[in-house]
Amino acid sequence: MVTTPTVLWSGSSDERDPLVVLLHGRGSNELEISSLATQLPQHVALACVRGRVVLGEAAFTWFENRGIGRPLPESLRVSIDWFREWLDSVAPTRPVVLVGFSGGTAFAGALVLDDPARFAGAALLYGTIPFDAGVATTSQRLAGVNILHAQGIDDPVMPSDLMEATWEYLHEDSGANLEAYRTRGGHAMSPEVTSALSPWLEGVLAR
Repeated sequence: MVTTPTVLWSGSSDERDPLVVLLHGRGSNELEISSLATQLPQHVALACVRGRVVLGEAAFTWFENRGIGRPLPESLRVSIDWFREWLDSVAPTRPVVLVGFSGGTAFAGALVLDDPARFAGAALLYGTIPFDAGVATTSQRLAGVNILHAQGIDDPVMPSDLMEATWEYLHEDSGANLEAYRTRGGHAMSPEVTSALSPWLEGVLAR
């Protein structure tokens, strides 16, 4: 049975304001990523959403997979449709920006690749986009879409081949309006990227 997402709201309660949706990593939850929401502009609506797939107590993800960063297409499609039904109910007309971390990046990437015109932008942080998972990664698929992408040079979690493929696609073939960072460190938000996220969001929403 597909249920309505569990959402932790903060920021503006005005339904006319833009919506920023934060998507946590695999094995995490909406409470953990809410620490990032506190560092974002508070004049927009902020929604930390819990993943659809239960992994354990207080541990969730967005889709079943066949390895890190490799969603099962059928599971990913169910999650995309589930999320879109919720999103269209809370933000039928206002601008929406996605912020994904780790496994949440794969899901944010799937959402924006599935329907690029639906989103004002997406921050894809310390994760990879889903190749061979039922969403299009064709040339110029993200033409004009605002994307912020960050990778950790020494990331021990994400597969190096997917990291490189994501970097190459976003830079060379996607057509995205791209701001990108490769930072020292591993699988965690760097101070550089954390500092860049709010100005990037403000710029996206001002366009």
